[in-house]
Amino acid sequence: MKNLIIRSVTGILYVAIIIASFLKPIAMIGLFALITGMTIWEFTGLINDKVNANVNRFITTIAGVYLFIAITAFCSDFIPTGAVFIPYIVTLIYLFVAELYTKNTQPIVTWAYTMLSQMWIAVGFAMISVISYVAQEYYTTFSFVLPLSIFIMIWMNDTGAYCTGSLMGKHKLFPRISPNKSWEGSIGGGVFVIIVSIVIAYFVQKYDLQCPLKSTLQWIGLGLVVIIFGTWGDLIESLFKRTLGIKDSGTILPGHGGMLDRFDSALLAFPATVVYVYTISMV
Repeated sequence: MKNLIIRSVTGILYVAIIIASFLKPIAMIGLFALITGMTIWEFTGLINDKVNANVNRFITTIAGVYLFIAITAFCSDFIPTGAVFIPYIVTLIYLFVAELYTKNTQPIVTWAYTMLSQMWIAVGFAMISVISYVAQEYYTTFSFVLPLSIFIMIWMNDTGAYCTGSLMGKHKLFPRISPNKSWEGSIGGGVFVIIVSIVIAYFVQKYDLQCPLKSTLQWIGLGLVVIIFGTWGDLIESLFKRTLGIKDSGTILPGHGGMLDRFDSALLAFPATVVYVYTISMV
């Protein structure tokens, strides 16, 4: 009972903070820059502890946070020039060249995990900014509709999958990687997401909210993207933990594990959403 209470309180605070952050652009940028840094720090700590690697945690974390901020600045037109990425490129060059002098016995492993932290975590979170800023004819504006909707879909997918799987789950979805997940749970979670996507589409249309997706069909399509890629994101993190031989990525979120445990679905769902939204805009 105590663990359930702790998990519930943590979950409520987590949801409240995420929702509140989208009320102001600066709050969203600050929160997810912090989350990006915390997640990369957690990831690199696990790698250095469990794998024969020597990732520079401090510089790798700073690089990931800077990439998030640079992409945000570029997408918001605050710094509308590619020059904003130069410090990040210089940092990546340093992280490669530095291995010549560290006497590390496994430099390739270190390079690989350093770049994985950037590609998986930093880029994944940076995609939140890509879809948060909507380009108009002469200016760019901030819109919370799409990124917050994706988080809501991820939460409903998790909730629906857990409830349905607990009641009806018999056929394992991916027993080699995540033995607790079932096809019944995934289908149940998917139904929850489709219903939520239709509700969101209704409010977007009724109140003419600023968002690149307008029709109900487009929102259902986004729901399918979140279902598929959110589930894959969860499974990818499960594979990562199974490879390292750990149960949770951390303990920073009582009852929920670590940062990767909490944002695993988002790290794949947001990049997939960017691809989906830009594809829709070109059709």
